[in-house]
Amino acid sequence: MRLGVLDVGSNTVHLLVVDAHPGACPLPAHSHKAELRLAELLDADGAIGPRGTDRVVRVVREALRAAEDKGVEELLPFATSAVRDARNSGEVLERVRAETGVELQVLAGAEEARLTFLAARRWFGWSAGKLLVVDIGGGSLEIAFGLDEEPDAAVSLPLGAGRLTGTRLPGDPPAPDDVRALRRHVRAEIGRTVGEFSRLGPPDHVVATSKTFKQLARIAGAARSAEGPYVPRELKYQSLEGWVSRLAAMTTAERAALPGVSESRAGQLVAGALVAEAVMDLFGVESLEICPWALREGVILRRLDHMGPA
Repeated sequence: MRLGVLDVGSNTVHLLVVDAHPGACPLPAHSHKAELRLAELLDADGAIGPRGTDRVVRVVREALRAAEDKGVEELLPFATSAVRDARNSGEVLERVRAETGVELQVLAGAEEARLTFLAARRWFGWSAGKLLVVDIGGGSLEIAFGLDEEPDAAVSLPLGAGRLTGTRLPGDPPAPDDVRALRRHVRAEIGRTVGEFSRLGPPDHVVATSKTFKQLARIAGAARSAEGPYVPRELKYQSLEGWVSRLAAMTTAERAALPGVSESRAGQLVAGALVAEAVMDLFGVESLEICPWALREGVILRRLDHMGPA
């Protein structure tokens, strides 16, 4: 069966097409991406303005056309924090439905964390033991912990790299005072959640997903994406700590020249690095492993589970 997952995220609209059936590993067949950057387009009242809504409609229509071209039998469309948190989310969703026929399911933050956790659990398997899974998106930070496929704790915080960059780091490079203020804010927000997880005991394996973590691991020396998804990739706290101040002193263009850093994400990397550093420090993580699967794969796996045996 050919499934398509349409992810309307804070940074991009991403259509992932896979060939899948229950009990088998989903095999990627096609990927279609379009830049969105909704987290940076919210107005002062927290609404997605006409320009942002026009962009959502346009890229969803393009993704729908790509899905049809690739023979997708079932489309699983969803939206995450930028749409979820927008003051006019209902209006945006209705316009997308009216003009494209796509009804976006808005995932709650905790559900995002649970689905991402499911993907990481399936990737690493039961032998990984208790997992701590962290994902930094454009609009939010998700953290989940547990032994089974359903985590024992899952939270979502408004600490996405795009959101924080747009609201708190206006300069290029950002002003040192703004960086320090953001560092305090991020650590205070994350610090409130640590107790909820620490009472569950230490994890056996710490895993990170998302483009932010992949880029941070790459500039810290991890293998290139061209070497394939099965090559282990690690990010050590000591390496990350050394890079945070260096990234903050760079311009966006200088960050874009670093290995593995895309031009479209370079502007958000300082905020993302501050969030990653805070998570690893406050949770006492010395090293974590990058997981190739994340939310989109979690949505696919959940759908396959509901289909039952082939």
